[in-house]
Amino acid sequence: MPKHRIYTTSFASVYPLYVAKAERKGRSRAEVDTVIRWLTGYSDAELTALLAGNTDFETFFAEAPAPNPARALITGVVCGVRVEQVAEPTMREIRYLDKLIDELARGRPLEKILRKS
Repeated sequence: MPKHRIYTTSFASVYPLYVAKAERKGRSRAEVDTVIRWLTGYSDAELTALLAGNTDFETFFAEAPAPNPARALITGVVCGVRVEQVAEPTMREIRYLDKLIDELARGRPLEKILRKS
């Protein structure tokens, strides 16, 4: 079975779409970065370097330095699919990120998005 094309899509090409979605709803690029760093463990410098490069989604998640263990608490539906039921690990990580960006755009408080309370 061939891989989904999102795996080979550059993270840097999708990142501006995440930021635009958040900013349309009054959220900031810094909040998007906070969500990404929380999920993956990348530092500001590492995230900046990845955005300057041509890293695809599969590599972006495979090389994440410290995936947050609390990401398993992310539940809900993205694109008609329950994120907690996605079997393929990389696709689940992508759906986790999509879900977090959706929550950010809907105005959910950052501390709730980051599963702090």
